[in-house]
Amino acid sequence: MGWILGLFAIFLVGIPISFSLGFVTLVGLLGTSLPLEVIVQRMFTGVDNFAFIAIPLFILAGDLMAAGGISKRLTNFSESLVGHWPGGLGMVTIVASMIFAAVTGSAIAATAAIGGILISEMVNKNYSPAYSAALVATAGSIGPIIPPSIPLVVYGVIVSASIAKLFMGGIVPGVLMGIFLMISNWFISKQRGYQGSKTRATVAERRAGLKDAILALLMPIIIIGGIIGGIFTPTESAAVAVAYALIVGGLVYRELSWKKIWKAFVNAAIMNGIILTVLMTANLFIWFMTVKMVPQEVAATLMSLVHSKWGALFIINIVLLIAGTFIDTTSALTIFVPLFLPIVKAFNIDLIHFGVVVAVNLTIGMCTPPLGVCLFVACGIAKITIREMLKDLCILLIPLLILLALITYIPATVTWLPNILGL
Repeated sequence: MGWILGLFAIFLVGIPISFSLGFVTLVGLLGTSLPLEVIVQRMFTGVDNFAFIAIPLFILAGDLMAAGGISKRLTNFSESLVGHWPGGLGMVTIVASMIFAAVTGSAIAATAAIGGILISEMVNKNYSPAYSAALVATAGSIGPIIPPSIPLVVYGVIVSASIAKLFMGGIVPGVLMGIFLMISNWFISKQRGYQGSKTRATVAERRAGLKDAILALLMPIIIIGGIIGGIFTPTESAAVAVAYALIVGGLVYRELSWKKIWKAFVNAAIMNGIILTVLMTANLFIWFMTVKMVPQEVAATLMSLVHSKWGALFIINIVLLIAGTFIDTTSALTIFVPLFLPIVKAFNIDLIHFGVVVAVNLTIGMCTPPLGVCLFVACGIAKITIREMLKDLCILLIPLLILLALITYIPATVTWLPNILGL
């Protein structure tokens, strides 16, 4: 346990997590008889997996879609559906984020794309900047839950679970996240007087919005349908997503220039480099922890404290919620999942259920201070500080925590759809 505390101490000093992981492991290895060559071997092993190809491809697909006008069309279609409800623009934000989640699988991409379009419009219609930013950040957290999902790909590789089952397991929780946020937005808007559009969109206007957005809406159907039908693997679906984004954004909508395409490729390469560096050093660190029997110690400690899987899940949720506030999702997955895996297996907790619970925990962390990345994106667009939005943020985190409790203690909310599909 001392090694884990040492890791967090170094990280809190300000050293990036990947370097913190590598440094702690190097210091630990110097005190053993193990050869240092194992560092290179374990780092290579950490990323030598075909499924990880999906990570840069999904990132690239999301960037291409945002640059290719897809987010704007999804927003316009969402407004035709729910824009007339109380808190109409807030409803549009949530619905558009849900649809965009099924297109990109990225919380940051959803927050940036939807926030860039709607935050200024919400402020112009007398929504407070703090509430607008908080709503966009929390709605963006749906991104990694509704498939495709980069965190679920990483989790699936770590525990050798079916990524297709994990993707399907995320659909119901992701939709419920959106519904819970919409209910909260409705009550808040009624209290604060946030009005929707004065007129309901006509059938013709909705049909026009659907026609304009239909190609964007078809993408998640193609990806998910292809995976369920066995046409392509989840990894191959990422390549299909890139090709589809290029064709729709470049040849159909004609909003993708060569400059935008180049920028999307560069951004995907940079993000992939950051993620793979974390995965390499995290794999090295977890291997060292395994050598030191730390996962077994953690499991033994938890087993002495709890005597049921529900108690174990409660403690794991608390740990992950705290960790998610200051560690990025990929790092938290690669550090904590192997640590908790022995106790998960000891209590016969379903790995698909556990994976989605972990993903929801960590995506809530993406919109939780002090280091929630979605908060920084939303605050940057709204030109406010995190402190200014803290009150509204705390209110909007309540429905997400209720959802977390629901999927934790009712596993069928996660496992029902994969089972009924026969995956």
